[in-house]
Amino acid sequence: MAASKLPPTIALDSDNEGLVVEIIDQTLLPNETSILQLRTVAEVCEAIESLRIRGAPAIGCAAAAGVALCASRSGAATEDPLLGQLESAIAQLAATRPTAVNLFWALERMRKTIARPPLPPREQLAEALALEASKIIADDLARCHAIGKYGARLLQPNSRILTHCNAGALATAGYGTALGVIRAADEAGLLNMVWVDETRPLLQGARLTAWELAQEDIDCIVITDNMPASLMARGLVDAVIVGADRITACGDVANKIGTYGLAVLADYHDIPFYVAAPISTVDYQLTSGDDIPIEERSAQEITHLGGHSDLPVVPVGVEVFNPAFDVTPNELVSAIVTDRGVARPPYEEALARFIPNA
Repeated sequence: MAASKLPPTIALDSDNEGLVVEIIDQTLLPNETSILQLRTVAEVCEAIESLRIRGAPAIGCAAAAGVALCASRSGAATEDPLLGQLESAIAQLAATRPTAVNLFWALERMRKTIARPPLPPREQLAEALALEASKIIADDLARCHAIGKYGARLLQPNSRILTHCNAGALATAGYGTALGVIRAADEAGLLNMVWVDETRPLLQGARLTAWELAQEDIDCIVITDNMPASLMARGLVDAVIVGADRITACGDVANKIGTYGLAVLADYHDIPFYVAAPISTVDYQLTSGDDIPIEERSAQEITHLGGHSDLPVVPVGVEVFNPAFDVTPNELVSAIVTDRGVARPPYEEALARFIPNA
C-alpha cells in the first residue's frame, strides 16, 4: 500500500505545559496548508464548530483529543476539581455539532476511561486519556483502510465514480471512508476517474476532495452540484460513493446536504449508491432517519460564497435556510460499506450483525 502524500489530519504532540492537538486548518485549503496547534478545550471546540476540522470520524478524534488535552493541562490538585473540569470539557465538546454521532461515541469512550476504578492520580489519568485518544485516532485509520478494502470489491474495472462533499483523509484520521474506497480502487487498478461535485454552500468537494485527489495524482473532474443528473443520463457515472455523519439501525443515512438528491438520481438511472462509514457512525439507538438531529448553520455560509467572501451573493435582508445535512432513506442505498464488512438490505438485520461487542 502506497504511503499517503497528505499530512496527518490530526496528531497529538506536547510542549512544556502538556498535550498539544495538531490539526490541518481545512478552512484555508486548497490555497494554504496550515497546521494549527490547539492548547485549550475552547480552541478544540472552536476548531470543530468553524469546520477547521470536520467529517464525522475526524470530529470524534478531535473530541477525544480535547478531553485528553484537558486532563494533561489541568492545574487541579485533587480529584473533584479534575473530574469537574473533565465533565465540563465533555459537555462543551458534545455541544459543538449535533448530527455526527462519532463525536458522542468518542466522548463516551473517554468517559469510560475516566470512570475505570480506582481513579488514578491526575498524571496517570492524563496519560490514560492521552493513550485512549491515540487509540481512537489509530483505530479510525485502521477502520478506513478496512472500509477501502471492502468497498473496492464492489467496483468494476474502469469505474467512473461520483462523490459528494469530502469523506477522505481530511474527514477522518487518514485515508478516508468514501475516498478510502476510491483510493483502494485506484491502488487495485479499478478506477478510471472521479467526478467531484462542488458541494454547496462551503465547497468541500471543490476545495477539499479535489485537493486530496490532486495531491495523490488520482484523476478527477470538479462539477457543479446541478450537473450529476446530466452526467448520469449520458452514462458517464458508474457508481456514487458518499460518507455519512450518522446511520440509523434501519440504514437511513444522514450526510451532507445534497446527498439525498444524488441518491434519488442514482436510483432513477439504475446506478449503485454506496455509503462508506465506520461502524461507529451507526447509531443503533435510532430506528428512523426522522429522529436524526439536523444541524442548521449560519446564513452567511449561503449569502457569501464559501462562507467568508466579502462579496454577498444574496440580497441583504432575504431569509436563508441552511441545514447542513439531509437524510437518505435506506431503500435508496445499494450497500453500506463498514470496517466490519458490507451490509446490504434488509439493513436492520445486516447492520445488527456488526454491532460492536455483539
